[in-house]
Amino acid sequence: MNKIFTIFNWLPLAKKTWKDDLIAGITGTIIVIPQAVAFAMIAGMPPIYGFYTAMLTPVIAAMFGSSYHLVSGPTTTSSIVLYSIVSRYVTPDNDIEAFVSLAILLSFMAGVIKLLMGLARMGKLVNFVSNSVIIGFSAGAGVLIAFKQLKHILGIKVPQGSSFYEIIHYIIVHISESNWYAFTVAAGTLFVALLIKRFQKISRLYMLIAMLFGSFLALWLGNHGAIIETVGTIPSNLPPFQMPAFDYNNMKMLTSGAIILATLGLVEAAAISRSIALHTHQKLNTNQEFISQGISNTISSFFSCYTSSASFTRSSVNFQAGAKTPMSALISAFGLMLVVLLFAPYASFLPKPAMGGIILLVGYNLIDFEHIKQIIKSSRRELIVFLATFLGTLFLDLQIALVLGVFLSLFFYLERTSKPNIAALGKIQDGRFINLIRDKEAQTCPQLKIIRIDGSLYFGAVEAVSDYFTDLYEDENTSRLLIVADGINFIDLAGAEWLMHEALKWQKHKNGIYFSGMKLVSQDVLKKGGFLNKIGQRYFFKDKKEAIMHIYKTLDKRICEMCTSKIFEEC
Repeated sequence: MNKIFTIFNWLPLAKKTWKDDLIAGITGTIIVIPQAVAFAMIAGMPPIYGFYTAMLTPVIAAMFGSSYHLVSGPTTTSSIVLYSIVSRYVTPDNDIEAFVSLAILLSFMAGVIKLLMGLARMGKLVNFVSNSVIIGFSAGAGVLIAFKQLKHILGIKVPQGSSFYEIIHYIIVHISESNWYAFTVAAGTLFVALLIKRFQKISRLYMLIAMLFGSFLALWLGNHGAIIETVGTIPSNLPPFQMPAFDYNNMKMLTSGAIILATLGLVEAAAISRSIALHTHQKLNTNQEFISQGISNTISSFFSCYTSSASFTRSSVNFQAGAKTPMSALISAFGLMLVVLLFAPYASFLPKPAMGGIILLVGYNLIDFEHIKQIIKSSRRELIVFLATFLGTLFLDLQIALVLGVFLSLFFYLERTSKPNIAALGKIQDGRFINLIRDKEAQTCPQLKIIRIDGSLYFGAVEAVSDYFTDLYEDENTSRLLIVADGINFIDLAGAEWLMHEALKWQKHKNGIYFSGMKLVSQDVLKKGGFLNKIGQRYFFKDKKEAIMHIYKTLDKRICEMCTSKIFEEC
C-alpha cells in the first residue's frame, strides 16, 4: 500500500512539520487564486474550471506522487497546448459548451496515457535529461515567470499568451502607460519580503506577511484615488461530478493531441521535480510521479477539471515558503475551497501587483547561480547545453527547449563515448603497468603490445577503435596484442562482430589478440552470439597476470635472450 499510496510514507513526517506546511499551504492558496483564473482563460475555458482544477488535482497527486514539493494544477504550458489542440475543431467563441466538452475528454485521454507510461516504467526516459538541462530550464522559467509578472507590476495590459520577446517589446512601447501606484505596491511587497527574509525567526513567513502588507498598501492607495487591479470576482462553486463526453469519433480525433499533451506534461513534471530535488537532495521515483500525474488527470476529469501538470511557479513558491511534505499542497487545495465557499468576496480584493512582486522574487530564486558558475568553469559542452535550454525556454516553447537540451546532451554524450580512451601500457619500477604517456621511462616488451580500452565497444565507437587497431596491425613490430579489458563497460552486436573479425585477422596473419579481465556483462553478447567460441576461449583470461604467463610461452625465446627490458616475472 505504501508503494501505491505514497501518502502513507510522508503522513507520519507531516505530524512534525505541520507548521511549515501550513504556512506554505496558505501562501500557495493566495498565489493560486489569480493563476487559476489566468490559466483557464489561456486554455479558452471559463474561469471556474481553473478553480476546479486547482482544487482537486493537487490533492490526488499528493496522495500518489513521489516529490514532497511538487504542486499540480493548471499550468501555462498545459493550458496553451490544450487550447491549440481543441481549437482546431471548435473555438470557445463559436461553441463554448462543445469546447469545454472536448477539453475535458482530451484531459481524460492524456491522463490515461500518463498512467500507462508510468505503469510501463517509462520514467527512466527522464534519466536522459541532464542536470545542465534542468538548471537551464529552471533559470529560463525563472526569467520567464518574472517577466510575465511585469504587466501586473507596471499595470500595463500586455496581451494574454505573449511570448518573452513580445512582452519586452510591448512594455517598451507602452512604458508611458505604466501605473506607478501598481508599481509602488509591487515594489513595497518585494521590499518587505526581502526584509523579513533576513530575520531567521520569522523568515518562513516572508511571503505571507509581504502579501498582507501589499494588500493593505493597495487598499490605502485605493482609498486615495489610486486604481489598482485586483483578482476580481471569484465564483463560489465546488467541482461537480460529471462524466466526460465519451465519443469514439472525438476520441479518435484527439488521440495524437492527447499523446503530445501527456508527454509534455510528464516531461514538465519530471523537470520541475528534479530542479527542486537539486536543492533538497530528495530521492525521486519518476515512475511514481508519472502514475500520480496520470491518476490525478484521469480522476479529476470526472469532476469538470481540465488537464493539469506540475506547476513551476506554485512548486517553487511551495518549496521557498518552507514546505516539508505534500501536506502543504493539500492545505493549499483545501484553503482554496474555503476561499471559494466562504471568503470569495474578500479574496477578490487581493491586488495583482502584490502577487506579481512575490512571484518576481520566486522567479529570481529559480536561477541557480552557484550551479551556473560551476557549469561555466567546468565544461564547455555543458555550458552549450545550459545556454541552449535557457535561451530555448525564453524564446521557444518550453517543450521544444527541453527537447533541444536533451538532444544536445545525448549528442555530446555519444560524441564522448564514440572515442574511447585507448592507453598503451608499460611497466614501471614498482611493478605496476601504467599509461606510457604518464611515464616515458616505463618499459615495454618488444614482442607483446599491451593496451587498455576505457569505454564501451558499441556501434558508435567501432569506427574510432577500428582506426587505432588498423595502425597497430600495420606496425610490423607488433605481433601480439593483449587488451586489458577491465575498462570495457559493455559490448553491443556491432562491437562484437568487429571484435571477432579483428581477432580472427590477427590470428591468421599475426600471433593473435588476447583479452584479460573482461567483465561478465561485456562478455554477454559475445557468448550469446557465439562470437566468443569463434574467437576461441583460449584467448580470454581472468586477469593480466594469468594472460602474460600464458602469452610468455609463445614468445620467440631468441628475441627474449637479447631483450634488456625483462619486464615480466617470467623473464
